[in-house]
Amino acid sequence: MIVCVCNNVSERKIRQAVDSGITRMSELRDELEVGTCCGKCHSCAKRVLRECLAEAQPASVAIPQPVLFQLNALAA
Repeated sequence: MIVCVCNNVSERKIRQAVDSGITRMSELRDELEVGTCCGKCHSCAKRVLRECLAEAQPASVAIPQPVLFQLNALAA
């Protein structure tokens, strides 16, 4: 899908940029010039960037759980 018509930037190009280390919209603008002409694509490009970054996160991020202690009735 073409995200930026003015500069012919596709969703695929944005994904490739993220794969190469792009993490912020300002970097995406500098690298691909997305959103530098008319600006109508900015929100779509930002959404695609966020989706790509979310997909790049590890799927199984462990959330630390509190450790619960239970008093043994026999120890009292």
